Amino acid sequence: MDTVSTIEGRAIPLGLKNVDTDVIIPAHWLKTVSREGLGKGAFETIRETPGNPFDVEDFAGAPILIAGDNFGCGSSREHAAWALLDLGIRAVVAPSFSDIFAGNAFKNGILTVELPQDQVDRLLEIAQDHPVTIDLENQTVTTPFQDRFAFEIDPFRKHCLLEGLDEIGLTLESGKAIEKHEEQRALALPWLDAPQRRDAA
Repeated sequence: MDTVSTIEGRAIPLGLKNVDTDVIIPAHWLKTVSREGLGKGAFETIRETPGNPFDVEDFAGAPILIAGDNFGCGSSREHAAWALLDLGIRAVVAPSFSDIFAGNAFKNGILTVELPQDQVDRLLEIAQDHPVTIDLENQTVTTPFQDRFAFEIDPFRKHCLLEGLDEIGLTLESGKAIEKHEEQRALALPWLDAPQRRDAA
């Protein structure tokens, strides 16, 4: 998993409330188990509308999405996080998130930032023409106009995102402790490592 520290650039000003996972990635895209290519189907129904923010040239490759309340509600499909990553989104700012979506986003290296509605509204306004910066280390969202919004994040999730640690990475971090445990177990319970005898049938 890539590290997440400072995310800076244009932010797609979506702002819609209750965007569920079926809107993020429609069900007919779920036939694949690959994480690649899902960006093409991301927000498919919204992108059918002319002038939608996802197809505005200024927002091409934008790493930040600014959404409305209850973003990611609906099903638990992890494909929603995969689709956002494939679209280039590394952070989503919203007043609130579905717990399951927020968990899936975190496990895939996407930062979810919760801010009060008035601050999200300000960012939606700024994002129309200017970049936004998210500093995970200092837990702030800033704009070129001296706006500075602080956000909270679980310390464990912050550590994992800053270090780029997924479940495998976390396990490898404990490599020495695992080796020590295996050595102690081998001394205390040597028969567990002995070859198993199979009686002839």
